[in-house]
Formats: sequence, structure tokens, C-alpha cells
Amino acid sequence: MLTIIITTGTIGAVLFILSFFMNDRFKELEEQLEQQTISSMQDSYQIKQKIKVLEEELLAPDITEELLPAGNSPRMTGGTPLVSKVKRLHNDGYNAKEIAHRTELKEHDVHSIIKHFN
Repeated sequence: MLTIIITTGTIGAVLFILSFFMNDRFKELEEQLEQQTISSMQDSYQIKQKIKVLEEELLAPDITEELLPAGNSPRMTGGTPLVSKVKRLHNDGYNAKEIAHRTELKEHDVHSIIKHFN
């Protein structure tokens, strides 16, 4: 009887000590979930920032048309400030790739803007 108690106590002590060295699967899952959450929050923030920039660019002509006299509207002078910047850079001799880099637009969009004004 004493041998069974000592054996059970020894096995219990060994398992208790081994439990400190084993990986905690829940902790790993928790860290993965936390990384996914952080990643999705960063993506969401970037999308919101891009939407904000797009809204500002789309609303800029409407606001300036109301503030400027009819002859000086952006549609008459070349569009939004971004379009004007693309047009100015193109007239200064920059190619589409350089303009895309400077304005943070896609090269295809730059080509479309240049083609529209030529």
C-alpha cells in the first residue's frame, strides 16, 4: 500500500514538473487571434484613410465651384488639384511612372489623366 502511494505521488510530482515545460496551446491560439485582430484593425485604418482622401478629392471640385466665380471653376482650369498636379508634372517633362510615384497614383490612372487632357 505504501508503494502505491509513493508511486502515485512520484508520478504526480513528475507530471507537475513536466507541465511547466509543455507548450500552452491556448496561449498560442490567443497570440494568433491577437495578431489577426491587430492586422485587421490596421487594414481597416488604412482603408478608412484612403476613403477619406478619395472623398476629399471628389468633394474638392464641388466646394471650389461654389466658392469661385463661374469662369474660374476647376473644371474649366483642369479639374481637382491632383489632376492639375499631374498635368503640370507632365508639362514639365516627367514620364507617367515618375508622376505616379510623386502623386501616389497608379501608373494606369496617370496615363488616363494625361490621355484625357491631350
